[in-house]
Amino acid sequence: MTLILNRKDVMSVLDMKDCMIAVESAFTELVNGTAVMPLRLNIKPDDGLALYMPAYLKEMGALACKVVTVYKNNPTKYNKPTTIGKVLLQDPATGDVICIMDGGYLTAVRTGAASGVATKYMARKDENQKAGIFGAGVQAKMQLWAVAEARKLSGAMVYDVIPENAKKFAEEMSAKLKIEITVAEKPEMLLNTDIICTATSASNPIFNGKDVKEGTHINGIGSHTPSQRELDSVIVKRSVFVGDSKEACFSEAGDIMIPISEGAITKDHFFAELGEVITGKKVARKNEKDITLFKSNGLAIQDAATAKLIYEKAVKAGIGVKVEI
Repeated sequence: MTLILNRKDVMSVLDMKDCMIAVESAFTELVNGTAVMPLRLNIKPDDGLALYMPAYLKEMGALACKVVTVYKNNPTKYNKPTTIGKVLLQDPATGDVICIMDGGYLTAVRTGAASGVATKYMARKDENQKAGIFGAGVQAKMQLWAVAEARKLSGAMVYDVIPENAKKFAEEMSAKLKIEITVAEKPEMLLNTDIICTATSASNPIFNGKDVKEGTHINGIGSHTPSQRELDSVIVKRSVFVGDSKEACFSEAGDIMIPISEGAITKDHFFAELGEVITGKKVARKNEKDITLFKSNGLAIQDAATAKLIYEKAVKAGIGVKVEI
């Protein structure tokens, strides 16, 4: 029997704290060599893009593949979202598909969780820090939720190019996290915060890197192609640069690829993968003045670990629909 979990089912069992634990374990396996993560396979049908992201985590017993499609005409032609995702979870002992689940909310939470883990190991440890969130969409919410799990925040500030979106973000997340969230009139206002998360759709840098204060930790999330970047060369050069995957950063992340092409930095500026920091192989923050930067591209190991977590919680809760396939 295969368990089917829709978005509502996934949302009912997946919380940020547990997801951060699962994602941290996944990055540990990746650096320790007990994870298998083939390159993402891309297929381009006429009207869209299909992505296949498999991974196997030996210690966690998580074997899964996420299927993501991006069809820009879906909203107008079929009244469907542009991006659709499903995750197939397999039993590593038999290979059988034991669960098929919605991948949208899963992806959003696991992406936030990676930033939460990075914040846990790389941000300053003092309490009552403030977070600055660029963007006010779903992923921006996940970023703040995760940062609030990693550090005790005294408040947060959000900026979005659409002020009404920022206002709604502040209202919703203030109620959820029980902290004061203010709306910034200008993006520069966020540079006085302690932990910055960039979760926008921008193609060009969204702030001036020279204005970032010492001791800041940055989670760079939004840009994910070689030609796009949210962060300028100045802040990348000033930062201790940690990526989720070195291979992914040098093939997908314009945030580091563009500064290299400009000659602002060399490939040696890449300091460590997140798993190396988690396991103590490398220390990203050596003092309170360091500016640390985590670049997230999104890895299949995060999907596999989170899917296994969701499945176990769903079985325990007795939710979902079992079908014979």
